[in-house]
Amino acid sequence: MRQKRAKAYRKLMAMYELSFGFRQPYQILVDSGMFIEAQDHKMELAKQLETVLQGKIKPMVTQCCIVELYKLGKDRQVAVDMAKEFERRKCNHREAIEGSTCLREVVGATNKHRYVIASQDHDLRVHLRTIQAVPLIHVKKSVMVLEPPSDETLRIKAAMVEDALNAPESEKETLPSSKPSEAPFLPKPHRKAKGPNPLSVKKKKPKTALVLPEKNPQQESSTHDMNAGQKRKRDDNDGAMGSDDITPKAKKRRRRKPAHEATLEALTESV
Repeated sequence: MRQKRAKAYRKLMAMYELSFGFRQPYQILVDSGMFIEAQDHKMELAKQLETVLQGKIKPMVTQCCIVELYKLGKDRQVAVDMAKEFERRKCNHREAIEGSTCLREVVGATNKHRYVIASQDHDLRVHLRTIQAVPLIHVKKSVMVLEPPSDETLRIKAAMVEDALNAPESEKETLPSSKPSEAPFLPKPHRKAKGPNPLSVKKKKPKTALVLPEKNPQQESSTHDMNAGQKRKRDDNDGAMGSDDITPKAKKRRRRKPAHEATLEALTESV
C-alpha cells in the first residue's frame, strides 16, 4: 500500500474513533463474496484487512455466509476453509438466509456494535451508506479499498460538531474532547547540590598525639657532659687555627742604585 493511501485510511479511521466510538480491535463482518475474491486473487484476507484499517482487527463471519459458500460446491472449498478460520458471529437465524440480508439485520438501523463491513455485494453497500458510521471495504481490481465516509455519516458528524459549539457552558464541560488529554505542565524540580563522591574523596587520617619518652636524669647529665666536651674541643681547634694564621712580616731589602746615578748624586751634593 502506498504511503499516501495509508495515511488517508489512518485519518479516516481516526475520525470514526473520535466521532463514533470505534475501538481496536475493529470488528469486521465479511460476506461470502469477499472470500471468493480472496480465493481468486490468492489473497491473505485477514492480513489485507489489517493493512487497510491500519490497526488490529477481529474478523468475523455469520453462519448464513458460510452456508452460501457450501452451496457453491467443491470449487470453493478454499474459500470455505478460509471462512472457518474467522470468528463465528451469531445471527440467530434458525434457517440460513441470503448473506446480504443477514448482514443487514446484524448491522441494524444504527450500527450499534460498530461493525466494519467487507462485502462485494453492491446493493448491500448502497443500503449501508444510508446508515451512519458504517465503514465499507471492497476489492476493486485485486486491490482492497476502504470507501470514504458516506453522506449520512458526514451529515451526522457535522450536526454533532454544531451541537457541541452551541451547547451551554455547563454541557461543554461534560462533552468528550476531540483532543488527547494533556497532562498539566509541571516545572522540573531543581536538583539540590550534593556532596562530593565519597569514593573519590581521600579519607582523613586521624591525628595521633606524640608521646614523648620520659627523661632519665642520668642520661641528661651524660648528654650535658658530652655536649660540653664537644664544645670545648671545638674551641681548642678554633684557637689552634687562629695561631697558625699569624705569621711575621718579611723585612724589605733596599735596592742598590747604579754607579752613574751615585756619581751624579755626589756631584750635586758637592756643588
